[in-house]
Amino acid sequence: MPKSILVTGSNGQLGSELQSLADEHTALEFTFVERSDLDLGSAASIETFFEGKAFDVIINCAAYTAVDKAESDEEMAYTINHKAVETLAHIAKKRDTALIHISTDYVFDGSNFKPYVENDPTNPQSVYGASKLAGEEAMQTINPKNSLIIRTSWVYSSFGNNFVKTMLRLGTERDELGVIFDQVGTPTYAKDLASAILNIIPKLENADVKIMHYSNEGICSWYDFAIAIFEMQSITCKVNPIETKAYPTPATRPHYSLLNKTKIKTDYALSIPYWRDSLRQALQLMEPTI
Repeated sequence: MPKSILVTGSNGQLGSELQSLADEHTALEFTFVERSDLDLGSAASIETFFEGKAFDVIINCAAYTAVDKAESDEEMAYTINHKAVETLAHIAKKRDTALIHISTDYVFDGSNFKPYVENDPTNPQSVYGASKLAGEEAMQTINPKNSLIIRTSWVYSSFGNNFVKTMLRLGTERDELGVIFDQVGTPTYAKDLASAILNIIPKLENADVKIMHYSNEGICSWYDFAIAIFEMQSITCKVNPIETKAYPTPATRPHYSLLNKTKIKTDYALSIPYWRDSLRQALQLMEPTI
């Protein structure tokens, strides 16, 4: 019998990629909802939405992701990233539904010198990171079975707005620009993450909530990322490396947020693509819209 999958945040980057892959997974029945269908700002509205509905799996792609705006909009960031996750976890446990929740590398402070593993100490430096960690902790406390928290980083896609699209635009508008070189991590092509999630679903069998890390393979800075984008697209804009302190933002971002993916690769037999290979694929999909 096909598994019934609810995807929240269906118009975001990951939600859109899941929609694009849905037809390839004929054993799964998908319901995609956006903000107008399911208001995560209200626990009552979430409860009402689920009345008379049954799902085997909830993939929660919805989040408050405006990192800098969250510093002055703390209540809403916590409402979406913490309280809504708490409500979804209660519903999942009550209905015996698996919950896959997407979290972030921003739960770490960036002071590591080697890739973060799942049980490394968390220490978010921003409202966004703290609100996402609160969501993780609520989900772990409620503990719906067969459920996962997947932390990811630097997400981009041919859908939505992201660093890659911003660089493509600025690269054609300017002769040169500055990009931060002292923040290091790994980009994540949302299509690769979506594919990984769909491959994991049939293998979900865990009594307690598990935390996993997922990004593409390899390591780079934002500067390296921009250079790669311009090289692949033959854009001649000069990129100058700048320090974080030269580009102040309301929210503090981790200087080092490389994620160790050994656990997710081992537990679910996943092969994760190298970040430059995935970037090249994504750029091919973006070309017609540039």
